[in-house]
Amino acid sequence: MKILFRLGFVFLPLITICSCNAAIQKNELTTSNPTPTASQKPKANDNQNDQLQKQLEQIAAVANGRVGVAAEVLETGESISLNSHEHFPMQSVYKLPIAMAVLDQIDRKKLLLEQRVRVEKSDYVRQGQHSPIRDKNPNGVELSLSELLRLNVSESDGTASDVLLKLAGVEAVSKYLSELGVNELVVANSEKEIGQDWETQYRNWASPQGALQLLRSLHERHGLSEQSQQLLLRLMTETPTGPKRLKGLLPKTAVVAHKTGTGGTSGGVSSATNDIGLITLSNGRHLAIAVFVSDSPADLVTRERVIAEIAKAIWDKWNHG
Repeated sequence: MKILFRLGFVFLPLITICSCNAAIQKNELTTSNPTPTASQKPKANDNQNDQLQKQLEQIAAVANGRVGVAAEVLETGESISLNSHEHFPMQSVYKLPIAMAVLDQIDRKKLLLEQRVRVEKSDYVRQGQHSPIRDKNPNGVELSLSELLRLNVSESDGTASDVLLKLAGVEAVSKYLSELGVNELVVANSEKEIGQDWETQYRNWASPQGALQLLRSLHERHGLSEQSQQLLLRLMTETPTGPKRLKGLLPKTAVVAHKTGTGGTSGGVSSATNDIGLITLSNGRHLAIAVFVSDSPADLVTRERVIAEIAKAIWDKWNHG
């Protein structure tokens, strides 16, 4: 007891000293910084981002499903997201990374842009899956690699995608994405396989953030030559698909290089309505944006409108001088 009593006298002064020091430090902070510094003040941009976040959430709620968004002005780093790391079935969005991996092999001289490729009837995706190649050539056809890339990206032809995937190799596509640092995007199956089993589409997924990383790589020309990048951007800009998605509410003059993806409907629920792309803002900067709408009971008009309204809200936020 005497020992404890003596220790009490040791601790008491220490506590008193610490308390005094804390009070002095608090007083110094108060007197030396009577007003918050610029970094401590709430930023107007933070409030505006909060408003945009709420706006995106309100728009997304209309789909009554899962909605994911990731957007970034690549030159400034300004960004916004919603469910950015959730997994969404890509559907035809996955034709973009396949095209990039094939172009990388062309850049490396493993493949040639003008080489001829035989497309057999056995390569065709099933009826119900989009394929102009199959519809126009019932007995097979020989096409250049350049034409297959156009059909894959601009026309979103499932057969063209499968032929390119077979040429490049699934493992090579995965390795290419890994080298780019694109981790949240998986290409695992052919279009034909996806068309045969409903659940397979969910194994070929991307998060909005993963799609954004892919778009950034394309824009910054990581893993692609300038010639391949320009070819791909042209094909993405010329595509007639998805006019009511990212492009739907933007000015007609807006340049949008994009890739859509659309899944089927089962039990009244649509698996995927997607659009990702690079939008050139009026000030010349570039907005990378990915919007995924999944597992939604809403009709196509509503799902596409959700994508269009999200793109318009983000455009309005950052399309300044």
